[in-house]
Amino acid sequence: MERTGYLRPLLHEPSDPVDYFADVGNEPLFLNERLGQSIRLSFMGEKACIHCGRKVKKTFNSGSCYPCFRKLPENDLCIVKPELCHFHQGTCRDNTFGETHCMQPHYIYLALSSGVKVGITRKTNALKRWMDQGAVAALPIAEVPTRKAAGELEVHLSQYVPDKTNWRRMLKNEIADRDLYEVKNELQHRIPAEFEPFLLKAPSIHRFAYPNPSPPEKMTSLNLDKQPEVSGRLLGIKGQYLILDSGVLNIRKYTGYKVEWAV
Repeated sequence: MERTGYLRPLLHEPSDPVDYFADVGNEPLFLNERLGQSIRLSFMGEKACIHCGRKVKKTFNSGSCYPCFRKLPENDLCIVKPELCHFHQGTCRDNTFGETHCMQPHYIYLALSSGVKVGITRKTNALKRWMDQGAVAALPIAEVPTRKAAGELEVHLSQYVPDKTNWRRMLKNEIADRDLYEVKNELQHRIPAEFEPFLLKAPSIHRFAYPNPSPPEKMTSLNLDKQPEVSGRLLGIKGQYLILDSGVLNIRKYTGYKVEWAV
């Protein structure tokens, strides 16, 4: 079976384990049923912007050409640093985008993927966000009305809880033995007074299992720019990573690359 197309991030749906699909060609390819099979991804030397479709030599921020990187709101600095949101200053790159993505309820959450981390996500995007990060558990602790407010609280809490994931430990299922409710209680007295009205009274932990039964001991990162053809037996899938017996490939990193999938 072969399919050709431009890479997009893996699609996933909540299930036990999470269902994964490769978004390539005319129809998503269900990957869970391919565990244990040999697969091959061949980079065909062509890249295209996922926004405007322009052919490019280099992509920026996971699939944008340089003009789209410079002008589109989803590529603005405030997307990775939400505390810098400038919507209220009247300088948003696209007010409609700001209204639908930033001026919406956001969760501040604790997630367990390697160690405990703090993060933010739109309330409506929470499950997708947690599965994208390979979290095995996630606990929303506050709900605020805007992305900027969420970013401000996240920056404050990152003094006490990391906001990064160790991707190697995450893929090897080396998960810290922490109770998210206990971490939440430990942070309770560190919440600034202005955010106390937004704390969730009785949040529930969301749990996730992944099709990642036997990760290899050594995690070698595969690179389509240096190794245009990668192949191996599919051992697992977690976050946005394909785990092969030859190494691991971060699919999101190569968004916009034209590839041939062969299973």
